[in-house]
This record gives sequence, C-alpha cells and structure tokens, in this order.
Amino acid sequence: MSLLRLLAAPLAPLYGAVVRARNRGFDAHPERVAHATVPVISIGNLSAGGTGKTPLTLFLAEGLEAAGWTNAVLSRGYGGRRNVDPMSVEADSDPRQTGDEPLLMARRLGARRVVVGRKREAAAMRAQSQRPGLRCLLLDDGFQHRALHRDLDLLVLDGVRRWGDGRMLPLGDLREPVDSARRAQALVVTRAARVQDRPEIEAWWARHGSGGPVFWVDFALGGLRRWPAELPAAEVQGPAFAWCGLGHPEAFYADLLLAGHAWTGSRSFPDHRGPSPADLRRLQAQARAEGAAWLVCTEKDAVKLGPDHARALDLPLLVAEQRVAGGESLLAWVLARLI
Repeated sequence: MSLLRLLAAPLAPLYGAVVRARNRGFDAHPERVAHATVPVISIGNLSAGGTGKTPLTLFLAEGLEAAGWTNAVLSRGYGGRRNVDPMSVEADSDPRQTGDEPLLMARRLGARRVVVGRKREAAAMRAQSQRPGLRCLLLDDGFQHRALHRDLDLLVLDGVRRWGDGRMLPLGDLREPVDSARRAQALVVTRAARVQDRPEIEAWWARHGSGGPVFWVDFALGGLRRWPAELPAAEVQGPAFAWCGLGHPEAFYADLLLAGHAWTGSRSFPDHRGPSPADLRRLQAQARAEGAAWLVCTEKDAVKLGPDHARALDLPLLVAEQRVAGGESLLAWVLARLI
C-alpha cells in the first residue's frame, strides 16, 4: 500500500459516511432525479479503476444499434478540460477536452453518438437534440451518477480483482459500500475465463445484490493495427514491448499473453495519461535494451497520441483492439427489458 493511501486512511470512514448519506438522499427524494424521455441503461461499478466498462459499453451500443435501438453514449469525460459542456464528441475531437475513453468510443461508433458532460441530464438533452429518433441512452460509468434516472442498472465486476480489499476510498478501491450493489438489476462479471471460483462471486451477489441474473463475459484482442493508421501494415516478428495508461495495466499485459503475443518488458503510466514524445523515446530505448522489436499499446492509449509522437517513433507501434466475447446472452436480456 502506498504511503499516500496510508496517510489518507482516516478519511475512509468519513468518505463512506458521506456516500451513504448521499444515497439515502436519493432514495428518500426521487423527485430530485431528472428523467430522460427515452430509456437509460447505466453501465458502472463499485470500485475505482478499470473493470472493462468501456468495451462493454461499446459492445452494447453496437448491438443495440444493430437491433434497431438507435442510441448515444453519455460520459463524464474524465480527464478532459473543456469550455463547452455538454460537448458532442466526434472522431477528430481533442482528447484533452473530451477525455480518452469518450474519444475512443466516438471513433468506434461514429458521428453524434457520444456526448460528454459533467451533468449527465444536460448531456442527455444534448444527445437527444442532435440525433432525432434516438430510442435509448447508455450511461457510461454511471452507477454513482444518480441525478439521472436509469431504467436499467448494470453493475460490472472484474472477475479477477473482484471487490478489491473491501475498503472504501481513499484507503481502498471502493467508491461506495458493497451493499449498494442491490440497486443493480444485473451483475456482469468480466474476464470470466480467469475466474477461479464462480460460486464465491454468485454467493456475494446473492448476499449483496438484487437477485437479478449474473452474466459472464470475456475480453479478446480483436487484432493489431498499425499506428499511425496511414503507415503500411508491419510484419512484426519477435517479442513486443507493451505499454499502457490504464487503471489496472496488468489485465492488458495478461490479455496480450492470452492472445499469443509475447512481450519482453512493459511500462505503465497513470490511468488516463499517456507518454510525452520524450517519454516515448525513452520507452523505445528501454524496449531495445530488453530485446523488443516492436511496441504495443491499447486503443485508449492510441487516441492520446499525436503528430509529435509519430515523429518520435522509430519502432513499429501496433494498437491492440479489445472486444467483448460471450456477451450475446447479456445483449438479449437487455433487449428483452427494453421491449
């Protein structure tokens, strides 16, 4: 445990008390909650850091759209600083304004599909006004954002990390107490293939959850593409050097190995932060020293790279595309709840 967390440990009980009081306020005063004019599906979690919400949100957005449920994604836009709020995110938006995950989603989903805003109710109005005929909204990382009513709450749990050490922020990883899980209509367990004891998770859900279904999904690397995209595809041989700026980078490194991509070394940056061009040069020097012939990062990392990074590259950089595997039953259940 870091020294900073130890110093902040006395604040954990206070943080937990504030969260409980806030939740009681929403429970007691539903009239304070804003309502969109279309169904809202929230995808969120109890803990800080990556559980796979973004690829899951993309999977649902694409699947619902294909089934005729035109939709848009609402996001907080964590890490983005913008003068206009809410803001529509397009493929050429600046990640410094939108945040990295909303830009990643906009590039995958297309025009007028992602809106960022500190107040999700305002973002919902923006999304509906710019895409007439919208049939539903997806609230990315929305479990704690209770100011906007949701018709379906999906709670996402990393099947490997689970609920961490069970302690509240800032001492632990929990954003709110585990008994808040009862607000969710379903539990979605990610990285299911690596789960050692499914009955333990099912017992946890039976004890703390709503009694709704449990869905088990995995993430698969859908392929590697060259960055920048205009460069010709590279025939990479030999081991890679992996890097990323994620909440839990070890999950990405494990996914690479599962996909058959060996790596000799890795470097992790803080979540939502990528390397500067100078960092990238140092990273390449480290990669060569460790015998790597190419670099690999995530889609979320690639959206933060620009022309200065391209000029700093002299090793091939490939981007790993993450996809949901085994989510068909979840999508069918969500569709059934919407009809």
